[in-house]
Amino acid sequence: MTVTTPAGFTAAGVPAGLKASGGKDVALVVNQGPAFDSATVFTSNRCKANPVLWSQEVVKDGVVRAVFLNSGGANCYTGPDGFQTTHAVAERVASHLGIGAIDVVVCSTGLIGLTNPREQVLAGVDTAYAALSADGGGDAAEAIMTTDSVSKQVVVEGAGWSVGGIAKGAGMLAPQLATMLVVLTTDAVVPATQLDTALRAATRVSFDRLDSDGCMSTNDTVTVMASGASGITPTPEDFTAALTQACTDLAMQLLQDAEGADHEIAITVLNAASEDDAVEVGRSVARSNLFKAAVFGNDPNWGRVLASIGTTQAAFDPADLDVAMNGVWVCRTSTPAADPATVDLTGREVAVTIDLKAGSERATVWTNDLTHAYVHENSAYSS
Repeated sequence: MTVTTPAGFTAAGVPAGLKASGGKDVALVVNQGPAFDSATVFTSNRCKANPVLWSQEVVKDGVVRAVFLNSGGANCYTGPDGFQTTHAVAERVASHLGIGAIDVVVCSTGLIGLTNPREQVLAGVDTAYAALSADGGGDAAEAIMTTDSVSKQVVVEGAGWSVGGIAKGAGMLAPQLATMLVVLTTDAVVPATQLDTALRAATRVSFDRLDSDGCMSTNDTVTVMASGASGITPTPEDFTAALTQACTDLAMQLLQDAEGADHEIAITVLNAASEDDAVEVGRSVARSNLFKAAVFGNDPNWGRVLASIGTTQAAFDPADLDVAMNGVWVCRTSTPAADPATVDLTGREVAVTIDLKAGSERATVWTNDLTHAYVHENSAYSS
């Protein structure tokens, strides 16, 4: 159930001394071929970490042979020395594999402004290379955890081929992308151009719809590599569906592990004039701290939902909006409807449905509640 389930991939996760806990903090995922097609999407934050700046150049030709990842430090805003560390890591991985550094994606996660000790990271590359295994996906998933409480892994089976994946992320979850490092693998035969199309389609309706806290990371990277080891070429539709399923599964795992959250909230916007309108409305509600605090208190305060809708540019009649919470329509035509006391929000899953009555498009945005634990964890994280 991981990145090494598809044929043609090895991985490792080892400790390199970057985490104070002494746990695994360096991961390596290698495509053994015979094909080396790839596609990658990155954060849209204009403030990008050194590994992103490096990897953006790596992926331009659609070929990635290996992905190196470390937790413990984001290597963001660490100056020229930080970029040199990223380059040195790619060179060290490449020297072990007998490939060019320009085919090595590098990813880092952790605190911004924290310099990763270069020699420790390079020693970690050596150790990870020595530990590469067809069973190493689980160790790699563990090594990229920061504030994650559990590792995130997935496999989706196709007809003689499969898609595997690992991810990290628990805070700073907001598009685009939601905060994460993700490595996806497949043993299907999929050209790089098709991989790119499929990946963008998959992330658009999964990671890009996850909006936990409205904070966009500097390091987000999602890479998919295709080994072609199965010898099977799926239809573009079948492959995109499998990749989307894998991305959605990982996105939901990220949501369930959101820092300090008590509720996972699915905000579904119906009958919008456009999909963009539906996403804008869902995202506005997801980013309302007042709404999220109400859910934490098990309070079905639908007024805060309408107030958030009103901040958008979406098409709707402010006097004709419907809102349901966990299946109870507490608001009809922008007026009170069912008794909010009949809404049970004590469970972990919360569903909010908004009917804009402006068209036929729909979208779902996922978020979580705002809790005391979230504030505590993010105030204490740097220490």
